[in-house]
Amino acid sequence: MGFVIDAAVYIDAPADLVWQVITDLPRYGEWNPFVKRCESTLEPGAPIDMLVTVIGSSPRKQREWIRTNIPGRELSYSMKPVPPGALRSLRSHTVTPAGEHRTRYESHFELDGWLHPVVAAVLGRNLRNGFEGMTAGIQLRAESLRTG
Repeated sequence: MGFVIDAAVYIDAPADLVWQVITDLPRYGEWNPFVKRCESTLEPGAPIDMLVTVIGSSPRKQREWIRTNIPGRELSYSMKPVPPGALRSLRSHTVTPAGEHRTRYESHFELDGWLHPVVAAVLGRNLRNGFEGMTAGIQLRAESLRTG
């Protein structure tokens, strides 16, 4: 089993609004403490270019590739595997309606391959903090848009 970070929160906002926050890439810098900039067409197979701030380091460019985009439901992307099976990742956002004005948001990240223990040892805590901050940011952003 690889290195996995899972989080789920209930958001007091409709699912379509939560989806809007996740896919409004130009606004990431306004609410996202982890991914300061993000650009993509979100088409499966297209790149997603991010400026990621891992706590304790300078922002760094990260390019991954869109795997799935099921509008209103799921967005996932992954890095190109580092050969030969050294490192691979998967990141997904899942949105599930939990009532008319309530949504369950699930954040999933996994890192696998024979090199993943080294990356997890060096960056694990910072990655966990980053993904937790992003999850909290999605919740706060969607709830503020609903009430704003």
